[in-house]
Amino acid sequence: MTIFVVSLFLPYTINFDVPTTDRRPSLPRRLTRTLSSESTNGLTPSLFDSQLRLGPQDHTPPETPAVNVNHEEFFSQNEYATIDKRFPKPRDPHSIALNDPLSPQWGTGRVFNQPRSRADSPPPVSILKHAKEWKSKAAARARARKAQGQDQNRRRSHDRVFTDLDWAVVPGEQGNGGLKNAVQAAVEAGSVQDKTWVGTLGMPTDALEDTQKSDIEDKLENEFDSLTVFVDDNDFDGHYSHYCKTILWPVFHYQIPDNPKSKAYEDHSWVYYVKINQAFADKIIRNYKRGDTIWIHDYHLLLVPSMVRQKLPEARIGFFLHVAFPSSEVFRCLAVRKELLEGILGSNLVGLQTEEYSHHFLQSCSRILNVEARKDGIQLEDRFVNVMHLPIGINTVSLGATRSSPDVKEWLDVILEKYHGRKVIVARDKLDHVRGVRQKLLAYELFLNKYPQWKEKVVLIQVATSTTEQAELDATVSDIVTRINSVHSTLADQPLVFLKQDISYAHLREGMNLTSHEWVFCQDGKYTHKRYGVLILSEFTGSASVFGGRELSVNPWDYRQCADAIKIALEMDFKERESRWLDLHKTVMHHTAAHWFSAFIESLARCWMEHSSRDTVSIPRLSVNSLAEKYRSASKRLFLLDYEGTLASYGSPTSIILTSPQRTIDVLNDLLLDDRNVVYAMSGRKPEELDRLFRRVPKLGLVAENGCFLREFGNDEWVEMADTAKMTVWKKDVKNILEYYRERTEGSWIEERHCSLTFHYANTDDLQAADRQAGECASHINDSCENQRVHAIPIEGALLVEPIDWSKGTAAVQIMERLKKKLANERSEEMPDFIMVAGDGRDDEIIFRWANNLGRIGLVKHVTTVSVGSRNTEATSTLTQGVTGVLSALRKLAALS
Repeated sequence: MTIFVVSLFLPYTINFDVPTTDRRPSLPRRLTRTLSSESTNGLTPSLFDSQLRLGPQDHTPPETPAVNVNHEEFFSQNEYATIDKRFPKPRDPHSIALNDPLSPQWGTGRVFNQPRSRADSPPPVSILKHAKEWKSKAAARARARKAQGQDQNRRRSHDRVFTDLDWAVVPGEQGNGGLKNAVQAAVEAGSVQDKTWVGTLGMPTDALEDTQKSDIEDKLENEFDSLTVFVDDNDFDGHYSHYCKTILWPVFHYQIPDNPKSKAYEDHSWVYYVKINQAFADKIIRNYKRGDTIWIHDYHLLLVPSMVRQKLPEARIGFFLHVAFPSSEVFRCLAVRKELLEGILGSNLVGLQTEEYSHHFLQSCSRILNVEARKDGIQLEDRFVNVMHLPIGINTVSLGATRSSPDVKEWLDVILEKYHGRKVIVARDKLDHVRGVRQKLLAYELFLNKYPQWKEKVVLIQVATSTTEQAELDATVSDIVTRINSVHSTLADQPLVFLKQDISYAHLREGMNLTSHEWVFCQDGKYTHKRYGVLILSEFTGSASVFGGRELSVNPWDYRQCADAIKIALEMDFKERESRWLDLHKTVMHHTAAHWFSAFIESLARCWMEHSSRDTVSIPRLSVNSLAEKYRSASKRLFLLDYEGTLASYGSPTSIILTSPQRTIDVLNDLLLDDRNVVYAMSGRKPEELDRLFRRVPKLGLVAENGCFLREFGNDEWVEMADTAKMTVWKKDVKNILEYYRERTEGSWIEERHCSLTFHYANTDDLQAADRQAGECASHINDSCENQRVHAIPIEGALLVEPIDWSKGTAAVQIMERLKKKLANERSEEMPDFIMVAGDGRDDEIIFRWANNLGRIGLVKHVTTVSVGSRNTEATSTLTQGVTGVLSALRKLAALS
């Protein structure tokens, strides 16, 4: 059985051999001068050689630190000289990818020789630019026709270059490094035997010929266990660069963008988002074999689970979201919110990084789709989707091997020498609004102003890569950097080193910041006397919830708190630092990449087995003959029968005349003629309504309001299982909420019972709007009234609000306990050895589970649970003939007595 690991980018890409192209940048002027000087002395140039810096014979006056550029030279690595030094080797078991790679923009790779993108420009993001663009289109088309011949010649020339070149498969610079390391860790640990990657190459491919694509596809599949998804450059650019990065990424990180203000832009990019997701789904479907596992990753592919489910309804599908999931208030701002949620819910199991993100996802499903959201998942009409939170970790084995390399040791020695005697604060981020570089620098500036005693004793090394989309932020950050260094620098010290680059070897809000996990792992002091450093994290990161308060958690918008946290970290004594680090290290070593991978796959397999066992295709029809044999051999029998939808058709809740069909009354009375039979009817109706419905069945036991009231078999008195006084308290609060939504939903009304409230909206003119209001109402009640032990459950055309602590399941337990006590008083040892439970709704599933468990552990010899209708269920058998089928079966049993 194969595990398909489906990610937008494969861990591999293609590098074309262009011998005439030298992509290495020229050395900085100062470093060139130094190397030239050294070469005359016969010295071998080395990045780590202390003689790279000006020696004592150099009479050039030292430059002021505030304008010194040697920091960039110091940290710069000649990463363009060889691909092997920057990226992990495909076959090296100890080679790891960056867990938080600051990947370049798609189609502009700095390292590899690859074709240019042919993607067209999308519509403008601002609606204000439409008119201006319309006027310029005619002129643009004219210029395009004139230049078309020249452009085609240039493009053909450029494309021919790549069609004639040799190429090689190399580790890619795009993609999720944490996922790559997790898969590698699972392979090393032996928890996965057969895995196949599914993804794109992370480069434009329109320039490649079909034969090249076929050769690349064959090599990746046969030698690298990878299935390549080839898509048009235009489609990928619209999907990734525009919809994912401009719309989804900001919203998922609580950055509701001002742009796109153009509906044309959003429609344009959404079409391509769907096309790319469909291309992935088609690739999976073509290669799927029964028994395979499909694991889809991240926000780029939210629609794939549902697309695959439509073609492979029995497939085992998991989905994991690596980024944050926003609250429903933010997520509902997306125009296609419903389509995205329905896409994710094609999975058997949905995984998120933290409990908070899981709650947000469940809340969004409840509010937008108006489905029942439980703590462990989403109940759909035809199946259940499990939801879990499982934080990803790092590959500690490979990281440990990497940090033991001579290169790392040499870097440590050089950094310790350069910053000897000073405290070093290190931060590595992408320069965008999500990562919080601006907030971090402002907090550091406040720290220097507030605590001047730390001047010349501390240095902040901020590594940041800028993007073309963040020019304004880039300028703002540059101003802050200049201000800090101009105010606080001296001839001997520079308090801030700002590097606009990435180095091979903390954020506002994101899924899981694995850089902090790597940092904790490396603070053991194994290779240096410096150890047990203090970790400062934004309270909005996923890692902050995993570390359990042993880090210094801050609100990144509270600069005073952040500045104080820096001071606390710098002044913390060794004993406390050690205590905090030990707890952090324990967490990192538990939540490893290998543990994350195996735990999710095991949970997915378990969920799929449970779902498959509940599928109507897997559940046999009720065998009346087999049921009759069990009935005949039993000495004591217990029947627990749902009323509406099982014993009788659904009636109007507003009906004044309440009567049961004569056939139902006759069947129940026939069963009760046998003294060995104990029969209960269960309903959500009020006790007084059930008294009228069953006044002609005197011995019948009754359960009203789904377990809140019980009338024992052979008794006329009702017993209040729930505290009606407490019911009155919460009903007052909930009714105010329901009234709020009733006023906004024309044609809706509220039904009040002793222990529940029902918001009916089936007869409204605009059912879609009413459904949306009901979803918001359910979310409102579930969030605000959880402490009062009530919950709102969507049912067909209505919203039911009832107590959490009382259900048909608790009533069934009470029935058994009271029956046992009654038989003990009668000195009878005959407990029921036959139980039949029949029902048609979701509220009956808890009784099915209870009864099946009694049979599984052997307390009851014969247990039969029957689901009426065709839906996924925990019952052991089904009846598709509805009420007629149930009554026919019961009549046959009664005739055997």
